[in-house]
Amino acid sequence: MSTVKANELISEFLDSSTISALSDFLTSTENYSSFVDTIATAFGYNKSLSNLSESDTKKLILSFRNNLTLLIQKTWVEQADIGTKDTLLYQLNHFLSKDGFSWQDEYSSFLQIINKAVSLMFGQNTDSTDFNEYTLRIDPEFGIFWWYISNLPPKTDWTNEKCRISMILGMYFLANY
Repeated sequence: MSTVKANELISEFLDSSTISALSDFLTSTENYSSFVDTIATAFGYNKSLSNLSESDTKKLILSFRNNLTLLIQKTWVEQADIGTKDTLLYQLNHFLSKDGFSWQDEYSSFLQIINKAVSLMFGQNTDSTDFNEYTLRIDPEFGIFWWYISNLPPKTDWTNEKCRISMILGMYFLANY
């Protein structure tokens, strides 16, 4: 799907300030709290996600891990994909579980886990040009989440804090999906 078509499609589901907030968040190097909170509102979070306490962050990570584990476990897959499913459950179980982890170091792993999980759940290649449209049409809430995830760069040199908040946004949605 072309960028123009993708922008037209997402504007059917989100207001222009939310669409702009993602672009502004991706390009900003500091002072991105308002952008983060605008995106979080699109995910149903009505507080300041950018200022989440450490204890609330730990609870969110646990909820994310538990809910995504359940989603993966309940997803029916072909026999050929059982190994992928088992590997993904193993990776998810160990994701962010070591002491002193770095959000920056875990950023790419987070996106890989999300991509594999979504691919298993939907049975489609998440890199296909029409996957965004597909998710928006069958489940608009999930489609908005996928729009967010698919706009994140696969690798980045962002600060630890920016990596943390970008991951927290995705975790919040999946913890409550």
